[in-house]
Amino acid sequence: MKIFVLIAFILTYVLIIAFPKRKAMLTGITALILSVACAISGDMLWHEPFSNAINYNVVMMLVGIMLTVGMFSESGMPNKLADKIISKVPNVMWIFVLLSILSGIISAFVDNVATVLMLAPIGLAIAKKTGVSPIPVLISIAVSSNLQGAATLVGDTTSVMLAGELNMSFMDFFFMNGKPSIFFAVEIGALLTVPVLIFIFRKHNKRFEYLREPITVTTIFPTIMLLANVACLVVCSFISIPEGFIANHINGLVCMFFGLVCLLHHVLTSKKIQTETGDFIGTKGKALKNALNTIDYQTVFFLVFLFVIIQAVENVGIIADISSFFGAIGESNIFLLYTLIVFGSVLISAFIDNIPYVATMLPVIAGLAVSPEINTLLCFGLLSGATLGGNITPVGASANVVAIGMLNKEGFKVKASDFFKIGIPFTLVAVLGGYGFIWLVWGL
Repeated sequence: MKIFVLIAFILTYVLIIAFPKRKAMLTGITALILSVACAISGDMLWHEPFSNAINYNVVMMLVGIMLTVGMFSESGMPNKLADKIISKVPNVMWIFVLLSILSGIISAFVDNVATVLMLAPIGLAIAKKTGVSPIPVLISIAVSSNLQGAATLVGDTTSVMLAGELNMSFMDFFFMNGKPSIFFAVEIGALLTVPVLIFIFRKHNKRFEYLREPITVTTIFPTIMLLANVACLVVCSFISIPEGFIANHINGLVCMFFGLVCLLHHVLTSKKIQTETGDFIGTKGKALKNALNTIDYQTVFFLVFLFVIIQAVENVGIIADISSFFGAIGESNIFLLYTLIVFGSVLISAFIDNIPYVATMLPVIAGLAVSPEINTLLCFGLLSGATLGGNITPVGASANVVAIGMLNKEGFKVKASDFFKIGIPFTLVAVLGGYGFIWLVWGL
């Protein structure tokens, strides 16, 4: 069964890269096949794909923020902000570099997917105004958001898992036991990626002159809701909530709340239109349809099916085997083990969701470490490698999937090579920077 699941998993990823427009259908077929096969073999319960595999928190967050951002885009605010940014930074190259940096800063405190959904409309608007392809723009926003997820306790699910393993507080991500912590490793990596971004957009280094046209913002309500959504996500990360459904789905519930509020506001404020005969007809049904169309259903279902596939991969023991491999090779040499964990995690997380992988590796590292400092060293290496590895491939991180889904929806076909040109150099410089810093501070 393990070999069957592994072959199906690899084949599915190959087909997704070859046929990106069929990704939801391909993952859906694989999820169904693996669910049935694992249920028959006893590796997965019949209800597990629905009860345990699917991360409903992520799904709700994705749908909710898509609704909010959809209304944000409909209001004309992204075009207004794009106009402001262009007027302040008329050099096109620096516009996109700063937008990517802003993506990283926001994602240190807000989920990566939410960050991409917030900034992508602005990037698309600027790209259209400047005549630049939005493909490298949105990819840069996505990989920048993935990079900063490990910077703080509230930046990513894996950060929360690390904090639980090492009993880290929010401030421990900055300084721990009198030493600079993982935040600085991430930021060094982020600084090293700036030259990469400059190189990517080097051809657009001329000043951009354009005739400013009056832009009307129909309503600021979605903008207020979007900002309130961000604020609530940050506040909720500091609130201690008793274990249960709300605690496990708080981010998703927050995003769904603001998304539904925006949807309701859009429908209720839709105006009647006058026909040629002079009659007035309501547009609430049309407004509802337009709002629901802002949801990228293919991306949502793709992620849902991907969760089921990853659960099957985890249940048959493939992730556990990979984790044990690290221990068998590098147990007698800490530097070798640290190096294997960092770069092995980069490669594995390029194809496998980092949450189940990190969850499996943390107890393995705890069993290998001979001292608390070595334990911290290896855990920091794990988190930095697993977080950054998703930037190598288009399907390595949810933020990448969402960004590419938005581009596809706008009519732009994204090739795997388009992503590799940005993701691979971006990942390499960021990983090397963090890898060196963590070893110098915690390994020597």
